[in-house]
Amino acid sequence: MSNVKELLDAGVHFGHQTRRWNPKMREFIFEARNGIHIIDLVKTASQIETAAEFLKGIVSKGGKVLLVGTKKQAQATIMETAEATGQPYVCERWLGGMMTNLNTIKRSIKRMLELEAMESDGKMAEFVMQEQSMLRRELSRLHLRLNGIRDLSAKPDAIIIIDIKREHNALAEARRLRVPIVAIVDTNTDPTLVEYPIAGNDDAIRSIKAVLGAVTQPMIEARAAYEATAAKLKAEAEAKAAKQEKASAEAEDAKAEAKATPAPAEVKAPAKAAPIPVEAPVATEVTPAAEAPARNASAEEAKDAIAELKKLDKNKDGKLTEDELRAPETPAEPAKA
Repeated sequence: MSNVKELLDAGVHFGHQTRRWNPKMREFIFEARNGIHIIDLVKTASQIETAAEFLKGIVSKGGKVLLVGTKKQAQATIMETAEATGQPYVCERWLGGMMTNLNTIKRSIKRMLELEAMESDGKMAEFVMQEQSMLRRELSRLHLRLNGIRDLSAKPDAIIIIDIKREHNALAEARRLRVPIVAIVDTNTDPTLVEYPIAGNDDAIRSIKAVLGAVTQPMIEARAAYEATAAKLKAEAEAKAAKQEKASAEAEDAKAEAKATPAPAEVKAPAKAAPIPVEAPVATEVTPAAEAPARNASAEEAKDAIAELKKLDKNKDGKLTEDELRAPETPAEPAKA
C-alpha cells in the first residue's frame, strides 16, 4: 500500500469547495474543513494499490496503456511517466476520434513520419523556401499532437486520465470502446464513470506526480521483466532457427554428395540358353488303299520266282532248249467256249 504520509505531503487530500462537490464522491470524503472537502487518503492508498496491480498485469503481457493529461499541471508529468514506462501519451490536445477513428489518425502519423524522413534525408531542402516553410510548420503541428502516439497501432488496453471533467472526450471514447479507465477523481467528479477511480487532488503538480509515480512504478518493473523474457524467447527462437537451418544445409549437402558418387555396376547373371524344341516324329498312316498295290506286286514277284524254279527243273529233267529258257513263260490262254 502507498505511504499515506507521502500522499499527505504531496497535498493529495485537498478537494474542491464543498459547494462544488459531487454527491457520488461522498464515500471518499473524510471531512469538510474551511469550506473545502478533505479526501480520505487511506481509501486513496487502497485505490492506488488496486489500480497499480491492474496496470502491472497489462504491461507484463506486453499491453499498451495510454496516458492522457492536457492541463498544464499534468503535461510534464505525463511525458516523464510515459517515457519511463515506454507507453503512449497525449499531453497537448485530444484530437476527436483518436481511438474511435484510429485509421484517420494513422494516416496523419504516416504523414508525420514521411516529413521527418524528408527532413533527415535532406530532401526537404530541394524545395523552394516557401514550400520548405510550409512543410516544416506542418511537421511541427503534427509532431506536437501526434508524437506521443506514433507507436499506437491499435486501441490501448487501458487508459490513465488526469481530470476526467477536462478530458471528457477521451473519457467518452474510452467508454465507447470499453477500454478500462484509471483516473484521478477529485471531489467534483463522478467516480462511477471509471473502472479504477483514485480519489485525489487533480489540480496540483505534486499531487499528480505522487499518484502517477505510485501507480506506474510497478509498470516499470513489469516492463523490464517483459522485455527480458521477450529477449530470451527471441534468442531461443533464433538459436532454434539457426539449428534447423544448419540441419537442412547438412541434409542438402549429403543429398548432393550422394548424387555425385557413381553407383556400382550391377553384375548380371548369364542368360540361360533356350531349349531347342524337338519335333515329334510324324506318324505316317498307311491306308488300306495304299497297301493293296504293294501286296499285288509281291504276289507277282513270287509267281515269277516260282516260274523260274520250274524252268530250272525242266532244264534238268526235260532238257529245255536255250530259247525256251530265255522266253518268258506266258500264261495259258483260257479255253474258248
